[in-house]
Amino acid sequence: MTLRSARPRRVSRDAVHHPLFARYYTRISIAAETRLGMGAVRERLLAGLSGRVIEIGAGNGLNFAHYPRTVSEVVAIEPERLLRQRAVEAALRADVPVDVAPGAAEALPVKSEAFDAAVLSLVLCSVRDVPRALGEARRVLRPGGTLRFFEHGVGGGPAMRSAQRALDRTVWPALNGGCHLARDPVAALRAAGFELGPYRRMLMPEKGPRLPTSYCVLGTAWRHAREE
Repeated sequence: MTLRSARPRRVSRDAVHHPLFARYYTRISIAAETRLGMGAVRERLLAGLSGRVIEIGAGNGLNFAHYPRTVSEVVAIEPERLLRQRAVEAALRADVPVDVAPGAAEALPVKSEAFDAAVLSLVLCSVRDVPRALGEARRVLRPGGTLRFFEHGVGGGPAMRSAQRALDRTVWPALNGGCHLARDPVAALRAAGFELGPYRRMLMPEKGPRLPTSYCVLGTAWRHAREE
């Protein structure tokens, strides 16, 4: 891993601590690989990547098995200790080199312009400062670098959107590791200065009841090759 040498920000090695949610998330995420088709989504998310990749908010490392062999190295940042331990275990089984490290999305412990691609997978819902986290993602990408994202967020009709906002103001973040339901990842990426490529809005699960977490988006963005 390439550590950042200039002006490091102070961030605790365990910037996030949600042990109960981490255990719950580990169970449901593994079940979702087949029951909700998340394994296929991860394949589409990561297809065609190459070179050095930073995965921001790697969770328990379920993406690692889906990286193509054209990827030379993955640096996986995960702030929650239990999830990071599971990610280390997953890294040992991966077909590509994976280095798991502590750190927060808002202060990535790596050098600027060090990566060919960045991956955000179900992480923008829970970061404390979305603009700062996306600013960090842009900082660590080389000019012209690729950002792949799969996120859930605001969606549905007026009643669903009102329910999402109400849950965000009350119990949902406390019960779900800081997750928010009513954020708009596409708008946030635009506001952060990324160039949006193709993206697809989708429901998870595709069939069955519409839940506050069902409204997802899968896509690609780029850091501009030339920035003023």
